[in-house]
Amino acid sequence: MMASFGHGTRRHPRTRGRTGSRSGPDRATLGIIGLVCAVAGFFVLGIVLGPAAIVCGWLAMGRSWAGSRSVPALVAVVLGAIDTLLAVIYLAGVTGGSGYGMF
Repeated sequence: MMASFGHGTRRHPRTRGRTGSRSGPDRATLGIIGLVCAVAGFFVLGIVLGPAAIVCGWLAMGRSWAGSRSVPALVAVVLGAIDTLLAVIYLAGVTGGSGYGMF
């Protein structure tokens, strides 16, 4: 009895369903969330949803360009960058284009 004390998990270190301690969403979910943010960013709040799509897509790709990438994550990064760029151009045009009737 004393010989087996502390060695009860040697044969099965983890249960089959839990392979790691993950506290957040997995990569596929982050890719889909980023894709939804990127598509919604074309219609409303592109300055907020664009960077959110970039971050979600980047995290879904594993914070690296190398290796296997999922398609939704890559599309989320690209569309998020386009959303952000268009929002910045729109904001620059709105604030800098008005001369208040001087000419």
